[in-house]
Amino acid sequence: MKLVIHPPVDDARLEKIRAAAGLMRVVNASDAPTACAEIVEADAFFGKLTPELLQAARRLRWVQAPTASLEHYMFPELIAHSCHLSNMRGLFSDVIADHVMGFVICLARNFPQYIRQQMQRSWNPAGGEAARSDFRGGPGEITPLDRAHRHLADCTLGMVGVGEIGGEIARRTAAFGMTVCGVDPVRAALPGVIAEIWRPARLPDLLANSDFVVVAAPHTPETYKLFRREQFRQMRPTACFINIGRGGVVDLADLTAALAAGEIAGAGLDVFEIEPLPADHPLWAMPNVIITPHVAGNSPRIAERHLETLLDNIRRFISGREPATLVDKPRWC
Repeated sequence: MKLVIHPPVDDARLEKIRAAAGLMRVVNASDAPTACAEIVEADAFFGKLTPELLQAARRLRWVQAPTASLEHYMFPELIAHSCHLSNMRGLFSDVIADHVMGFVICLARNFPQYIRQQMQRSWNPAGGEAARSDFRGGPGEITPLDRAHRHLADCTLGMVGVGEIGGEIARRTAAFGMTVCGVDPVRAALPGVIAEIWRPARLPDLLANSDFVVVAAPHTPETYKLFRREQFRQMRPTACFINIGRGGVVDLADLTAALAAGEIAGAGLDVFEIEPLPADHPLWAMPNVIITPHVAGNSPRIAERHLETLLDNIRRFISGREPATLVDKPRWC
């Protein structure tokens, strides 16, 4: 058996790959012509597969993509090919879930406003200083200042996509005492968190009942521009929208218009239909929007997990088992 790698990996990773591969020959192809020549008799491939490489392959049985997302990886010939495809899902779940909870807390507690005011040395609580209870009466009544700061345990978070990442977000959400609901085309329940995960047809129900809507769905033919103006209008006007999935799931112009019109209360955005987000885009200036530059999945732990997923799938391949991260090719996930 033979495994071809392209683009090539560094010597330290190559050594571990060869150890996991055992008797399988490993070719670390330094350039595209070498990869094209070597893949002819290859059984497995790791790296960026192209139509040209796939066309040259005669006995390819397994392809390991180097990324979790696959919208940039799929092409018709690969979908039609008999080979198994696996991806790198599962590396980012806890890291991205932490990022989402950061968005939730910041939006619930008006941190965007307070951070901007700090730069101006301005003491101006949401709801107004005049609404603050004094020391004589204490907090005996609910004030505008109270209403301007959400109580998370009273809130519902709706997960759009309850896979590896969405499931971890749901667990963290529940730990904050929040109610969680979700839609997913495959998963039916998340024990201890979501008793019944709805099918995508019930997305309008999720939108109507959620204080925070979080997109953790991959970019697939089914989810491309899933969120348009219609979906934002189905949300509560007090609700916030969070996207850490893929930019292509959300129509950027429609999201911007919904925020500008006050159809939703705010947003936490890490991914965008256009990246980098242009410097003159209106979202930058919106005080109720938090923008992070596609960093929700970044952590010092990711590289080691990436390698271990590859090594585990190599061991599975040489022992005749399916990869742990097998992809449904027509669905891109």
